Amino acid sequence: MHLPAIEPGHVWLAGAGPGDPGLLTLLAAKGLAEADVIVHDALVNEECLKLARTGAILEYAGKRGGKPSAKQRDISLRLVELAKAGHRVLRLKGGDPFVFGRGGEEALTLIEHGVPFRIVPGITAGIGGLAYAGIPVTHREVNHAVTFLTGHDSSGVVPDRIDWDAIGRGSPVIVMYMAMKHIGQIAANLVSAGRRADEAVAFVCNAATAEQTVLETTLGRAEADMVAAGIEPPAIVVIGEVVRLRPSLDWLGALSGRKLLPDPFAVDRKDTA
Repeated sequence: MHLPAIEPGHVWLAGAGPGDPGLLTLLAAKGLAEADVIVHDALVNEECLKLARTGAILEYAGKRGGKPSAKQRDISLRLVELAKAGHRVLRLKGGDPFVFGRGGEEALTLIEHGVPFRIVPGITAGIGGLAYAGIPVTHREVNHAVTFLTGHDSSGVVPDRIDWDAIGRGSPVIVMYMAMKHIGQIAANLVSAGRRADEAVAFVCNAATAEQTVLETTLGRAEADMVAAGIEPPAIVVIGEVVRLRPSLDWLGALSGRKLLPDPFAVDRKDTA
């Protein structure tokens, strides 16, 4: 099997997946083994960084809400600086660089300065992280569509360009990144759009890591239960009937001895297969 190599003066914008180092792609692992400089985010598992070659420089460029962090423009220009100095650069992000990872912004800066780059997709937390919680983002008994959205915009508030009424009416499953801070307002927006207050919701914190925790609640109680449970970011929030499948599909819990429950949709299924 032939895989490309990082060339001097090039940048790879790579996703590390949602947490478990086993979810790294072969290309991302190869990038770690070859890069001279690895510029990594806060959400990259430290076990992934142990795959860096001896002598590689690790530069932290994490951005966490409400905490001091580097400005995005400075991070992008740092990638340019490192590449122009002839380094083989791996920009490693949690999840996927193009799913709320600002990889597009960094790539456009590289283009602006004539720096060659490669995109190395990763498993996004909104799919892989939920799978580790036993929650499928699609299930034929529940949904034929899913919406991915962010809970805040660049100014830190709930995005006003999201058509909450349309999403509330039209998307049976909603997966939200960075939504904990504003979950009360988001829940109110969706209930106003016609969603049931008793609709199933799950918070998946530290997905696909040894610290993973899952809170199951409802749309109407999401904020209060989140506060009472004391959970903290990072977390993926999912809304929809797919959450009801977790007791049946919690494979991580089953590996620890927890008994899986029957399929909750079995009594309603009219199988045509």
